[in-house]
Amino acid sequence: MKKALICGISGQDGAYLAQLLLNRGYSVCGTSRDAQVSPFHNLTALGIKNQVKLESMSLTDFRSVLQILTKIQPDEIYNLAGQTSVGLSFEQPVETLESIATGTLNLLEAIRFLGAPTKFYNAGSSECFGDTGEIPAEETTPFRPRSPYAVAKAAAFWEVANYREAYGLFACSGILFNHESPLRPERFVTQKIVAAVCRIVQGSADKLYLGNMSIQRDWGWAEEYVEAMYLMLQQTQPDDYVIATGESTSLEDFVAAAFADVNLDWHDYVVVDTSLLRPTDLAVGRANPAKAKCQLGWQAKNKMRDVVHKMIKARLA
Repeated sequence: MKKALICGISGQDGAYLAQLLLNRGYSVCGTSRDAQVSPFHNLTALGIKNQVKLESMSLTDFRSVLQILTKIQPDEIYNLAGQTSVGLSFEQPVETLESIATGTLNLLEAIRFLGAPTKFYNAGSSECFGDTGEIPAEETTPFRPRSPYAVAKAAAFWEVANYREAYGLFACSGILFNHESPLRPERFVTQKIVAAVCRIVQGSADKLYLGNMSIQRDWGWAEEYVEAMYLMLQQTQPDDYVIATGESTSLEDFVAAAFADVNLDWHDYVVVDTSLLRPTDLAVGRANPAKAKCQLGWQAKNKMRDVVHKMIKARLA
C-alpha cells in the first residue's frame, strides 16, 4: 500500500485529492498547523475524514517538517499548503511568502536530508505568469508575478526546479489555472457569486458587490485537477505542467452564466464596488495545456459553464 502525505489537506484540493488517493488504495495522511482543533469540514463533506490519518505540522518550522516525514515515511508528498488568497496576500505579504516559499523549501530540504525516494508534487499557480494577453501561457512562458502571492509561488516553483536539477529529486510543479468546486470558501469570488445567486433565487433582496468584472480567467473543475496532480507523480521522469481547460472567459461572463442558470438577469442584482479593486490585478489569464494532454493523457472535461452549473446545483441542494 502506497503512503501519501497531503500538506494542506483541509482545503478544496486537499480534500478531493485525499478522496482520489483513497479510491486508488493509498494510505493517506494529511497535515494542518493544528490538527487537534482544525474542523476539516471538506473531509467531512466528502465523507472521508475517518479514513485519513491527521497530523499537526508547521511548514515554516523545519524540525516539525522533518519529524512528520520521519514518522510517516510517505512514498508521495503533495504540497497544497500555504496562504491561498491573492487578495489577502496584499494585506499579509510576509505570511504569504513564508507559508509558501519557506514551507516548500523546508519540504524539499527534508526530503533531501532523509534520502528516501519520495516523489514530491508542488502546487504552482497561473498567477506567476502575470498578464498573458492573447498568447496562452505554457510551461516555458516567463513569469511576471503581480501580487505577493504570485511572487511566493514563483519562488517555490524555482526551488522545486533547483532541487530536481541539483539533487536529482523527483519533484514536480503543477501550474494550475483557476479551478473551482462547492468546497471553495466564500472569500473566493466564484463561490461569492454562486452563494449570492442562490440566496437571491431563494427570495433574498441581496445585491452582489464585485470589483473588476472585465478580467478574464480559465476556470476549471477542481476534482479533475487533482487527478492531474496524481498523474504527474506516476510518470517515469519528473516535470512541470500547465493544468487548465484552454478556454478563458470574463468574470462578467461567469456572473451572467450564474444568474442565467436560475433564469435571472444579472444586471438587476450586481453592483460594481471600486473598494474591491486590487492594487494590481491580471487582465487576462490564458493557458495552453497541450503538454498535459500529450504526456499525462489529461484533459479538462468541464468548462466554465459546467463549473457554474455544478456549483449552483450543489449549493441549492
